[in-house]
Amino acid sequence: MKRLLAIAASLALLVWLAWDGRWQGLADAFRRLDPLTLMLAFIGFAASYVLRAGRVYDEFRRDAHGRFGACLRIVLIHNAMVNVVPFRGGEAAFPVLLGRNFGTPLARAIASLFWFRLQDALVVAVLAVAVWPGLPPPLRLAGIFGLVAFAWYLPRWARAPHAWAERGGAAAKLAKLRDAFADSTRHARFGWAWTLANWSVKLATQAWLLSSLLPAGLAVGAAGALGAELAAILPVQGVAGFGTYEAGAAAAILPHGVPFENGLQAALALHLFVIACAVASGAVAWLMPAPPSASATPDRSHLSGKH
Repeated sequence: MKRLLAIAASLALLVWLAWDGRWQGLADAFRRLDPLTLMLAFIGFAASYVLRAGRVYDEFRRDAHGRFGACLRIVLIHNAMVNVVPFRGGEAAFPVLLGRNFGTPLARAIASLFWFRLQDALVVAVLAVAVWPGLPPPLRLAGIFGLVAFAWYLPRWARAPHAWAERGGAAAKLAKLRDAFADSTRHARFGWAWTLANWSVKLATQAWLLSSLLPAGLAVGAAGALGAELAAILPVQGVAGFGTYEAGAAAAILPHGVPFENGLQAALALHLFVIACAVASGAVAWLMPAPPSASATPDRSHLSGKH
């Protein structure tokens, strides 16, 4: 049912675009972007990729052995797959690449991916509650406090002693995932700092690009970028995000006086640019040779007298 809804959302966007020559409006939105705007937007997305690689390197520093380039390559390929493969199937690239490059166990890699996505969702949710229009201040503060408390408590729950493994069956398998999740939350010293930095850069870049596409003020662009990202964490997604991403952005800027049709066109242009950056950088990373793995690097510690 979820896949049928996802396909329906993407087909609805395609039908809407084909109806009454609305492709022309999309072309007009792209014409508003000058070369300087495009270059600065690409730099912003590139900075976001580097920050994400920093987060991966921070958590897997014991496995990476100083190979930041390998972490960046993993992030770029994974990001391209997530943006292209339907139904979030591209997420599988992350544990596969970690296993190939660092020999990371599957449970550890999946738990790490879950923690990364949970951090992303919590940061976006806190930002949404903080700026949501018309929300009473007490409810706004309560929402932010509840999300922060949940983010603080969950890692501590994972690291607490438990006897799940002794129960056997499904409980034993869940115990392995819980322990792996505890590992992920323990090893990332600056995980929240990396996450906040990444989302600050990513949302600022998308807000500025969307405001140029509309055209509108930066506050309108920020609302649209946040709405698009909120739609991206919903359980039901369009194929490669098409349909739900645009609807989320257009709905978020509707209260700012931007017609829904204009919002959809600008959001689609933004989405296409995001995917183009992801696919181009992922293709470059895939074509470049992978850094040598730790197992392929000869151990020369005995030459230096280290034991």
